Amino acid sequence: MRSLSRLCRKHKIESLHFHDLRHEATSRFFGKGLNPVEVAIITGHKDTRMLMRYTHLSAEDLVKRLGWMG
Repeated sequence: MRSLSRLCRKHKIESLHFHDLRHEATSRFFGKGLNPVEVAIITGHKDTRMLMRYTHLSAEDLVKRLGWMG
């Protein structure tokens, strides 16, 4: 995590934390169609409640998954 802090300072990126990246990755895995078991294995989550806390699906992703886009 120190490496991330140094990288952010070097490139003048403010307000980016390791867990921001974890939230993003978790959401993208679901957006790619992986199921909760697969995502939990990749991210190391043992508790599905915590896994869901890290997941932020966009409205666009949900519309695509439901097949509502032409």
